Amino acid sequence: MKDLRIVFMGTPEFAVPSLRILAENSFNVVAVITAPDKPQGRGQKLMFSPAKAEAIRLGIPVLQPASLKAGEFIEQLRSLKANLQVVVAFRMLPEAVWSMPALGTFNLHASLLPQYRGAAPINWAIINGETETGVTTFFLQHEIDTGEILFQDKDPISADDTAGSLYERLMNKGAKLVLKTAQAIAAGSVKPVPQTQAPTLHKAPKIFKETCKIDWTLPAGQVRNFIRGLNPYPGAWTEFNGKVFKIHSAELLNSQKPAAAGKIDTDNKSYISVSAADARLKINELQLEGKKRMTVAEFLKGNSV
Repeated sequence: MKDLRIVFMGTPEFAVPSLRILAENSFNVVAVITAPDKPQGRGQKLMFSPAKAEAIRLGIPVLQPASLKAGEFIEQLRSLKANLQVVVAFRMLPEAVWSMPALGTFNLHASLLPQYRGAAPINWAIINGETETGVTTFFLQHEIDTGEILFQDKDPISADDTAGSLYERLMNKGAKLVLKTAQAIAAGSVKPVPQTQAPTLHKAPKIFKETCKIDWTLPAGQVRNFIRGLNPYPGAWTEFNGKVFKIHSAELLNSQKPAAAGKIDTDNKSYISVSAADARLKINELQLEGKKRMTVAEFLKGNSV
């Protein structure tokens, strides 16, 4: 393991356990590549990425290139003499970067490839009502998320999972898979397998605010999956009386017949339900635009519907 010189690339919280587990298992991580610091909050204070904060804690040098194609960065990267690169939740790499190390560049992806290639695999697996997903390590190649598979680990999705709960599990399960992959590469025992062509391929494109609007004309089960798959971020939303509400949690009321799609029923004390195509959904948690997230009972103490 000490013969390996690893460059780690990642930015958000999802990357942190993978970086930590490599360092804790005596892998020689010679640098961490992460996004430039960004201004955040009301004071627009420059904030480190979670991966940078962890690298500093571990005493690992950090590079934050504005462009991964810049000649200066390519030379810096080459000077590190890494023979393996590990990518977890980072942006797309140019070929000059991913093809540089002799042992290749492998990526951790939060799905069972080839399913859910793309930027938001955790969200889309829940939105589509999947009952199983997992994590995959694979070697990078030209087309995104299509490289040869190294290892996979499955994870069940329960009916009450949200994107947030699944994110936490896959983040930690993925770290263990990154360690397993690095150990196998160090031992020379990896056997990459080309991705199979499934009859139906589900994609996981990036999610935007405008695509998070709830369609109440869909079956109630699909609407609930949509809400779960966008909880806690970016949040499924709907409009009522010109105001935007995020709906964070809802449950099916199969015994109640639906009214017109989107019609609201409430006692203005502790209960709000909305009709979908085939059943009603009881809303448990919501958030008025510009306000904090709250239960329906909390919301109705100061608001009427």
